[in-house]
Amino acid sequence: MKKIFLFFIAGTLFVSCNKKLDVAPPNNITDEQIQELLKSGDEATIRTVLGGMANSMPRAFNYGGSGNSESRYTNVFGLEVMRNLEGNDIVFGDQNLTIFGGDEYRFLDFISEGTNKNSPYWFFAWNGITTANKMLNYLDDATVGSNTILKEFKARGLILRAYSYNFLMENYQDAYLQGGKDKLGMPLYDTYLPTQESKARATATETYNFIKADLQQAIQYLKDAGKGYTAEVNDFDLGVANFILARVALWTGDWATVISSTNDILTNYPNLLPQSAYGATNDGTQASPIMRPEKNGFLNNAVNPEVIFGFPLGDALTTHNMWMNPFAEAEGGLLRGYQRIDARLYNSIAADDFRKNAFMATAWGDYTYPTNNDKRTIPAYTNLKFAATHGLGSDDKKNVGKNTAYFFRTSEALLMKAEAQAQSGDAAGAKATLNKLLAARTKAGATTLTVDNYPGMAGLTPLQMVQLQTRIELWGEGGREFFNNKRWNIAVNRSGSTNHVDKSSYPVSKMTLQIPLDEMMYNDKMVQN
Repeated sequence: MKKIFLFFIAGTLFVSCNKKLDVAPPNNITDEQIQELLKSGDEATIRTVLGGMANSMPRAFNYGGSGNSESRYTNVFGLEVMRNLEGNDIVFGDQNLTIFGGDEYRFLDFISEGTNKNSPYWFFAWNGITTANKMLNYLDDATVGSNTILKEFKARGLILRAYSYNFLMENYQDAYLQGGKDKLGMPLYDTYLPTQESKARATATETYNFIKADLQQAIQYLKDAGKGYTAEVNDFDLGVANFILARVALWTGDWATVISSTNDILTNYPNLLPQSAYGATNDGTQASPIMRPEKNGFLNNAVNPEVIFGFPLGDALTTHNMWMNPFAEAEGGLLRGYQRIDARLYNSIAADDFRKNAFMATAWGDYTYPTNNDKRTIPAYTNLKFAATHGLGSDDKKNVGKNTAYFFRTSEALLMKAEAQAQSGDAAGAKATLNKLLAARTKAGATTLTVDNYPGMAGLTPLQMVQLQTRIELWGEGGREFFNNKRWNIAVNRSGSTNHVDKSSYPVSKMTLQIPLDEMMYNDKMVQN
């Protein structure tokens, strides 16, 4: 009989509810007692016993990792911003920089087993797996039965575990369709025991089958529980489960699943981000801009109909905005780490595509940062996609950076569908799907853009069209370019860029991280990549 101590069950209320639940003192409550309480079927009891853990599943996205004390590595937004810098499409600043991010931009070592730029990705994912398994321990089939609340709770744990394992595969193995299929995956843990024996790595195929099974079961449980597409963006619902499943299926070449999952999402999220909310709107002048985050759909979920999963003001981590916002008093602005678009990609955006307005066509002279009245000239090509001069709900420029956050949105689902169609030979379907995005990105009053009249797409194959539009639409979001380059077998080559500070190239073969040294030392069954 195993004793489960209070700190293992984060957020539960055994102390205050001890008499109500009529169980042993909290530090002596056992697994068996907890499961008996869950089997009772009483909703109030179930929510008291397990509600805190279940509610913590989505919030695990707000955790980063350990192994590095710098803020860019203490949450997933920071981890993904670092991935953004390791590609073709983002230019980091307008001069060589020694601030954080400079090493990643110059492709200094971020993959070896001993570097502290590697291990936080490992810690982030394994924290998610452990958090999920702690709750899933209590939710075996016999305990869950036909109870809809327990099915919903179990679905949350399965979603978090699946996302975390997929995060590991994206970072720590070659892309499945680029040689990774025949390589090793991850050790598969489906229970939590503090002293359990370490496991060896499963195959990549076994790992992806495990991930897909978790997501498919989660989707069925959510349906059984009547938990479909919810209005709350910070919970795990069918939209989140289908989005992650589509992303996994895209990596493994399961085109039919990509299409069915994204169709489900697009039916429930039919509206795309409007021109009025696509990046910053300047209500002042270039010399003294006023850019309210309330109007920016990338900073305010309330005006973004695409948000499938994210967090509200207060819960949202602001690391991404700190790095991407040129008016932030941090790396992204005051310290000159301006996040700029490669001129090659900028020039491929059609003149009548309003996404071009999300980047500065010319330099902006002498912006005054509020705390110390420091002035900086913000260079051409700097993004306005994530720009704001204020924080949400604040008139004080010193509060810049207060914003909501999103992880998954509709446009990416649409682009995943278009890619699956192109990859499976449905050229007409891929073009029709892309045309929906292009129509939604056409400037008001201009002729509707299509794959046939978009200048930068002349002569491209359907897959190349998808790749270009993915790079434009998802610029600066979630490290997507890095992972897509890895998946598409596209090396980094900045030599032809007119505005990249660093002209390096970087091969796909070096986009896979080594297993961190700590894991190699303490798991005698682990095999290095």
